[in-house]
Amino acid sequence: MEEATRYIALLRGVNISGKNKVPMAELKKAFEELGFGAVKTYLNSGNVIFSSDEENIGGLTDRIETTIKKWFGLDIPVFVISKEDLEDILQHAPDWWDDENKEIYDNLIFIMPPATFAEVRDEIGEPREGLEKIQDYKEAVFWSFSRKDYQKTNWWRETASANISGKLTIRTANTVRKINGM
Repeated sequence: MEEATRYIALLRGVNISGKNKVPMAELKKAFEELGFGAVKTYLNSGNVIFSSDEENIGGLTDRIETTIKKWFGLDIPVFVISKEDLEDILQHAPDWWDDENKEIYDNLIFIMPPATFAEVRDEIGEPREGLEKIQDYKEAVFWSFSRKDYQKTNWWRETASANISGKLTIRTANTVRKINGM
């Protein structure tokens, strides 16, 4: 028998300052009810690790989004990736990303299909020289910026703007590494 694939579902914009409340224990139940195995959640920001025999990411994503709508009454975009693909992304991290420098904040941006990096980059523009760096790989963007000057960065402001934020979900380097190790 084929072993089930480990997946990670990243919910966009849940439990942020009292908005889009999704209790993780309930979310775990919802995923179990979908027939997924070995369901775990991490932090309150909507990170779910689970197993499924389903191989169609689009189909999985649709089922999860529909279930969240049914259980919580929320239209939450969900980014689904296999653990194998996430590991591949992390193995392609640039040297400057997630190093020991505490002055720098390292994030991984996941681009929600059907959006592409080219579209996102066209909308946001170039990173501000000396304040932030980006590098794309597959459906992810490694993004690091200066903690003290984050307001001056181009990507900080733009990734939060209404027309682009729906196409992205962002996690810190620590969160991504932790999820990947679960």
